[in-house]
Amino acid sequence: MKVLLADDDKQLCQLLNAALRQHGWEVILAFDAAQALVMAKNGTPDVIVLDINMPGGTGIGALEKLSMNMKTSMIPILILSGSQDPIIEDKAKALGAVGYIHKPVDIEELNQYLQKIIKGEYRRC
Repeated sequence: MKVLLADDDKQLCQLLNAALRQHGWEVILAFDAAQALVMAKNGTPDVIVLDINMPGGTGIGALEKLSMNMKTSMIPILILSGSQDPIIEDKAKALGAVGYIHKPVDIEELNQYLQKIIKGEYRRC
């Protein structure tokens, strides 16, 4: 299964990339919101893990655009963010995010979440 991981923290991306690959995931990396939009449209990921605070547009803005695009609107999106603001979390879920994981990330929690998404236990609205 293919996951698009979009986060501007390159060190975190490399760590998560290695860990997810050990769990059998094919990982596509994006380091800003604009790059994430292009890769989501062209890379056909099974799930997107999206940070909220990135250059090139916010994760919320990317989530809105992905939700409105016919090609990406059904891809499940999991938010991974350091923001503890419940308003942002609520907005992300209202825009169709299937879940919200707070940083620092627990790789086992992330992998379990991704497995449940692929099994259809979490779906975009």
